[in-house]
Amino acid sequence: MVLPGHPDKFCDQIADAIVNECQKVDPFLYCQVEVGIWYNQIWLSGSLVTTKKLPRTLEEIVVKTGHNIGYKPGNHIDASNYKIINTVCQQVGPPYPWTGKVNDQCIAIGYAGYDALTHYLPPEHFLTHILRLAFTSSFKKGKLKGQGPDGKILVQIQEEPRGWFIERILVTIQQKEETEFMDFCGEVNTTLKDAYERLRLQDPRWKRTLDGIDILVNPNGPLINGGSESDNGQTGRKLVMDFYGPRVPIGGGALSGKDITHIDRAASYCAREAAVRAVQSGARECRVRLAYAPNDPNPLDVEYTMERPGMQQADEFWNHESICKRYRGVQVDYPMSRGGHFFDPRYPWNGLTEIENG
Repeated sequence: MVLPGHPDKFCDQIADAIVNECQKVDPFLYCQVEVGIWYNQIWLSGSLVTTKKLPRTLEEIVVKTGHNIGYKPGNHIDASNYKIINTVCQQVGPPYPWTGKVNDQCIAIGYAGYDALTHYLPPEHFLTHILRLAFTSSFKKGKLKGQGPDGKILVQIQEEPRGWFIERILVTIQQKEETEFMDFCGEVNTTLKDAYERLRLQDPRWKRTLDGIDILVNPNGPLINGGSESDNGQTGRKLVMDFYGPRVPIGGGALSGKDITHIDRAASYCAREAAVRAVQSGARECRVRLAYAPNDPNPLDVEYTMERPGMQQADEFWNHESICKRYRGVQVDYPMSRGGHFFDPRYPWNGLTEIENG
């Protein structure tokens, strides 16, 4: 799991912020953009079509996104200082020649398992989301205020019939240069333990406290110049965290930077919704694989793999026009592009409308 300030996730958030801006002026938009970043430069490429002109420039969207993440005056990186190379083809006109249909081939995989307490995700992946939210919140108003926003999280757990046992947690977090390193590590540990203990109160399957657990915090020493000054970034390079973690196969297409009816995105959300419905109706775990071809609104193939039987969807459910009707009103936003595609309860394909978000 990576935090919002990681260069790859920064790119995803910029790309989806552009999609969001297009959605505001045209719900039938076409958008397919890519973002790359290194050091003090950001590259924008791709194309978008809306019936009205966007109220803000793409450059303004980039800077606002960076400031929202925490790359603003006072941080090691200020998004206002990036050199932005914009080659996106922007058109004002009807987007219908490019959208409202399957315009590309696609393989998509959806997964669901366990139950609503893990948001139908594998427990280790769910845990990294909980920790991601805890750190992101702490950067803004908690014990780590002003730290970050770059960072990574890795957890190892032992899954047994009687519960889940954490074996190791590894976190690398960007810090301010003036912060004493050992004090910083202590606050990171406190943030971890507070978030985990809240989780244990909600779900007794988390058996082991963090006392005595191997917790590694910034084992390479202080990370000062994080973000794009220490690594390059690109949209779509964190698909394992966007989807279901390393134990579940993923499809072939990136999510961020594409309008919500683009087949890569729409089919991935549709497959997730079908898998959740199967688990809610009796399956222990379910994986759904879809394949689409250009100009055909119906999938070439639908394959269910289930442990115990669960409900399967009728043919109309997979039709691209039907998917568009279900999802077109869903807003592409920061929680989604930060990794919440299949975690956030507000999205209809996650089947979690009664569950509090993290």
